[in-house]
Amino acid sequence: MSTLSKGLSAPAFAPVRDLFDAMLDADPGYSAQLAVYVGGARVVDLVGGPDSAADSLTGVFSCSKGVAALAFSLLVQDGLVDLDAAVATYWPEFAQNGKGAITVRQLLSHQAGLVGVQGGFAMEDYNDLPAVADRLAALAPMWRPGSGTFGYHALTMGVFLEELCRRVTGERLQDVYNRRIRVPYAADMFLGLPESEEGRFRPVLFKDEAAPAFFDPFSIAGVSVNVQAGNLLPFPNIRSVRAAGSTSGAGVGSADGLARVYAAAITGIDGLPAYLTPETVALMSEEQVWGLDRVFCNTSTFAITFMKSHPRMDFGSAQAFGHEGANASLGYADPMYGIGFGYVPACNEEGETAGRAMQLSAAVRSALLAS
Repeated sequence: MSTLSKGLSAPAFAPVRDLFDAMLDADPGYSAQLAVYVGGARVVDLVGGPDSAADSLTGVFSCSKGVAALAFSLLVQDGLVDLDAAVATYWPEFAQNGKGAITVRQLLSHQAGLVGVQGGFAMEDYNDLPAVADRLAALAPMWRPGSGTFGYHALTMGVFLEELCRRVTGERLQDVYNRRIRVPYAADMFLGLPESEEGRFRPVLFKDEAAPAFFDPFSIAGVSVNVQAGNLLPFPNIRSVRAAGSTSGAGVGSADGLARVYAAAITGIDGLPAYLTPETVALMSEEQVWGLDRVFCNTSTFAITFMKSHPRMDFGSAQAFGHEGANASLGYADPMYGIGFGYVPACNEEGETAGRAMQLSAAVRSALLAS
């Protein structure tokens, strides 16, 4: 088979490139970027297909939450946020409707039962953080916090991260991220895409034949994915939304950008040290919940905002932590292997193709074990 991808692949990772090329060969319409760092060194940086370029940027959806959690980790590391303190310690209005005892740890591990509001939020609402935060602070939980129940807070988790940051620092979380991670580590991963980078942006593509999953708009799942306000999947394609950079899902970046921010967190890159200490990494990536997700009724597991690897989503070792996006993009760090990983497809992936990131991740680990 001829090499269809372009870019870097270190000799030990030839099997990873072979797998990526096989995926490109099997589907002429498939386009994606793949990047891997090991021990702080870039070992894979590939692109293939008609709709991705080496320097292109596109929406990464909920990978944004993982990137935001990396920035939030700095607030914990600096001692500005105690995970076991009540959220109301930092955000007094949050105590409304019996929520005074909910801890930051519970809130940021999908245990608070605050997945959304009846009526939903319009796309542009997420650009007005104080207003959205006020509405969420007034909510009563959909289940009893502390009962062991958890469920994916698809569009509210970023609001919680951002509002807590605003309360303890007076800054936007996006600004903390830019100043302390994105700029010093030269990462093409944006929580708020500047006008100067717009020329590199490629809209997220969607398969015409893919019918959206049905959610009762008044169910917990329907509220979590904002069905009452309409389909929010195209929201990274709206300039005002990606410019504001809601950390719930409006991040824009490349596979290399995702891989860099995760690699920089655990190993450092380009001669710069890791921005998180091993103690902070262990604290933030410790599994908090495991079992049946109340919102989507599938098995899942979360650390502090970060997703953890598990049999349904087997992206790394027991130490791995990261986040996937609705289009099957994936970014993660794996301290066991020293990996920073990024995968960004041009078109949303569904069904059997949604396993591409997991297959490529497994190939990276296999290559490392064989070398």
